[in-house]
Amino acid sequence: MTAAVIDGKAFAATLRARVGELARAFEEKAGRKAGLAVVLVGEDPASQVYVRSKGKQTLEAGMASFEHKLPADAAEAELLALVDRLNADPGVDGILVQLPLPAHIDEQKVIAAIAPDKDVDGFHVINAGRLAVGQPGYVPCTPLGCLMLLKDRLGDLSGLDAVVIGRSNIVGKPMAQLLLAESCTVTVAHSRTRNLAEVVRRADIVVAAVGRPEMVKADWIKPGATVIDVGINRVAAAEEGKTRLVGDVDYAGAAQVAGAITPVPGGVGPMTIAVLLRNALVAAYRHAGLDLAADAI
Repeated sequence: MTAAVIDGKAFAATLRARVGELARAFEEKAGRKAGLAVVLVGEDPASQVYVRSKGKQTLEAGMASFEHKLPADAAEAELLALVDRLNADPGVDGILVQLPLPAHIDEQKVIAAIAPDKDVDGFHVINAGRLAVGQPGYVPCTPLGCLMLLKDRLGDLSGLDAVVIGRSNIVGKPMAQLLLAESCTVTVAHSRTRNLAEVVRRADIVVAAVGRPEMVKADWIKPGATVIDVGINRVAAAEEGKTRLVGDVDYAGAAQVAGAITPVPGGVGPMTIAVLLRNALVAAYRHAGLDLAADAI
């Protein structure tokens, strides 16, 4: 058996197209474009690529993109003052401060400074609490994208056994909360989990978000399980001096056992920015007091 490939790139393109339709409808109703502000501190190459891509896709979706760049040595107070200005700007519906930040800036203090109703990354403790108790809020983009892929593939998830490998605030914990809300039986596993392979082997759904290249082996996977690989790890390629991207799952092996699996790249990665645009648009509708059907996006 060879697993079906879950094409996150295609799903993300469909989602972005839907966001574009609703963004145009929003502009007609509200008399302005939905606005997303992205803040970049310093010149981390990977962050620069992400920010450029976010800005490009925001504009392509028919939304307003506001990019703010601060030097790597910018004071924490300068960044917090910028966040305050964006909080107060009625044209800005969503605020994203690109992580990681330079070491002299307290990331948690910056995240806490973002208004919860503009926190489209879903990292603010108020949004984390809303997710935990089942109230409307903003959910981190990567786990929400994973859930969309799972529901598209499997439909109703209720009663399924799910194992999330990884317990970060950005992916692992919110992923577990989302799966609980879908009535899955959820286990959160991590580096200290005993008999990890056995724990994973009983799962109908495996979400790997641990940041270790190809850690999850084929014999960890229950035959027919659905595998969502969040990992993006750069490792040495066969050709000297070259690198390649791999996930947290041994794709070649797992694809011979699983029922469906996301590739790396082209699986979860494209979903993250698409869901960010979706969150920003939802924020815009809420700020304007406009109705957006729950299943519209």
